[in-house]
Amino acid sequence: MAGCWGSSELRMRHAIIFQSSWGWMGIAESPKGIHTIVLPKRSKRAVESELSAQSRELLQGGASGRLEVAQRQLLEYLAGTRHTFDVPLDLSQGTIFQRQVWRALLRVPYGKLRSYQWIAARVGGPQYARAVGNAVGANPIPIVIPCHRIVAQDATLGGFSGGLSVKRKLLSLEGTLRYVNAGH
Repeated sequence: MAGCWGSSELRMRHAIIFQSSWGWMGIAESPKGIHTIVLPKRSKRAVESELSAQSRELLQGGASGRLEVAQRQLLEYLAGTRHTFDVPLDLSQGTIFQRQVWRALLRVPYGKLRSYQWIAARVGGPQYARAVGNAVGANPIPIVIPCHRIVAQDATLGGFSGGLSVKRKLLSLEGTLRYVNAGH
C-alpha cells in the first residue's frame, strides 16, 4: 500500500470493513472519492490495523452511500460478475508521477495483461520502467486501479503489494493466469 501521507487534505471521512469470500477487506474514502482499498486479509483486526496505519483521521462512522457502492462493486468483481468499476477515486495522496501511472493502469482492461514497460511508454518512456514499478507498488486502490494486471516484460508475475498468491488468484479470476510465465 502507499507510503507517507502528509497533507491534512488527505483525511478520510469514512471507512468500511467487510467480509468477502476472499477474506476481510476495507475501503476508505476522502471527500473526493475512494482513497484506500485494503486487499483481503485473514482477520478484521488486520484490516483495521492497515486502515489505521494509513491515517490518524479515520472516523469510526457508518458507511456512506459511496462506500456501499464500492463494497458492492468489489464483491461483484470477486464473484466474477463485474469487470469495471464506476466509483470516484481520490488519487491526491500520490505524486504527480504516481498519479500518471495509476491513470495508465486504469486503461488496462479486464482480462488483459500489460508490462511495466508498457506503462512506462505511456508516462514518459522506457527509462521509467523501474519508477513505474515503484508507483505500481504504491497504488492505494488495488483491484479498482488494476495493478495486478501488470507483469514483467518476460511475462513473469513481478511483484504485488497484496502478495503473489493474491495476484495469482486475481489473474485466475480474470482468465489471464495462463499467460503468465511459470518461471516466477
